[in-house]
Amino acid sequence: MPPEAECRPPAISLDEYRRRRRRLMENLPTGAAVLLPGASLVTRSRDSEFPFRQDSDFHYLTGFPEPDALLLLLPGRTEGESVLFCQDRDPPMEAWTGYRLGAEGAVRAHGVDQAFENAERDARLMELLAGWHTLYLPLDDASALRLAERLHAELEARPPQGVPPGLADVAPMLHAQRLTKSADEIDLLRHAGKISAHAHRRAMRTCRPGLAEYQLQAELEHEFRWRGGSGPAYASIVAGGRNAGVLHYIDNRETLRDGELVLVDAGAEFDLYAGDITRTYPVNGRFTSAQRALYEVVLDAQEQAIEAVSPGVTLASIHRGVVRDLAAGLVALGILAEDGEETPEAIVARRFYPHATSHWLGLDVHDVGGYRQGDEPRCLVPGMVLTIEPGLYLPDDDDLPAAFRGLGIRIEDDVVVTCEGHDVLTRSVPKRVADIEALMDEK
Repeated sequence: MPPEAECRPPAISLDEYRRRRRRLMENLPTGAAVLLPGASLVTRSRDSEFPFRQDSDFHYLTGFPEPDALLLLLPGRTEGESVLFCQDRDPPMEAWTGYRLGAEGAVRAHGVDQAFENAERDARLMELLAGWHTLYLPLDDASALRLAERLHAELEARPPQGVPPGLADVAPMLHAQRLTKSADEIDLLRHAGKISAHAHRRAMRTCRPGLAEYQLQAELEHEFRWRGGSGPAYASIVAGGRNAGVLHYIDNRETLRDGELVLVDAGAEFDLYAGDITRTYPVNGRFTSAQRALYEVVLDAQEQAIEAVSPGVTLASIHRGVVRDLAAGLVALGILAEDGEETPEAIVARRFYPHATSHWLGLDVHDVGGYRQGDEPRCLVPGMVLTIEPGLYLPDDDDLPAAFRGLGIRIEDDVVVTCEGHDVLTRSVPKRVADIEALMDEK
């Protein structure tokens, strides 16, 4: 058995799922209920589907793993506040596609108060939603909106059922709740980061001139699965040479060339929680002097940014520090001048570093939660998990020194905010030049 599968952290407990539902209901106004649909299967080609992944919000509140489910939260309801609708038991179909929990299994295995199979859904929903003043649902979900609008029309046509509820968006409330992670969530993110780190070290050891980008991708994704992950948390980026200048390069079809760098941005998903690591290193295992000089500018900016992560700090201030450090590094290398019409910081932000330094990390690789509170940047608090990923992407332009043209470098780690400051979840992947070169020598 793979070692990571043997020492996996505990799954989220039923008590934690109950606490999450309770907390959301406590934040609802009086007379409000929640309607939240799960994900459905998506056709890949004709009669085959993409592997099923549950909707992140639905998973956060239920842990329920099957498609075509629906959750109602009905605060104060005597017969049960959490009601789940799920696929009907269907033994002939289950012989083809796998066992279904059914209503009894949903209550037993996932701790909801009540469950019904989808055959009863339409009739039960009319009865359950009568009398509620407001129905909170994801307003950006077309299927949820269609369902809510149909229910609204049907309730309106049945006066004894009561006034149909108004609609409100559940996302701001639910996503604010998801932003701060529990200790068990952080353990799962740490494990996703650990699996991801093993994969990146494997890729470094394997990398050599002549390999295709997709072959390095295969090394990464083999390790994700071998160590118990469900696969990649997002489309893996393996960008050799100038491909690194395409921020979301996922073709991964070209050959890795001697003397060039390769930028690898990839992370494993474990129990739906995402790892997200980027490393950039020489295809042949040795940095040129120009590659090393530019790499160390990015590395220094990243290390300074990680050190800045602590409660009360904002991502906006961390990003400003990164832009300042990158600009100073480019000035020191003679790539930028300080006496032009435009400041080095402005040039970096406009031309060489077009993305933010950080994003939230959790059930989604670009996780939910606002980056501002009102008119001000949001302050970090313990339990938030984020990435730190500065980069420099120098185009092949005549006004740049020849040795630096076409170089793309990004370095990314996953960081949790603690009461004392921070903890780097992905520190085991080498990123100092000497450490990268030593690991690549092991192949």
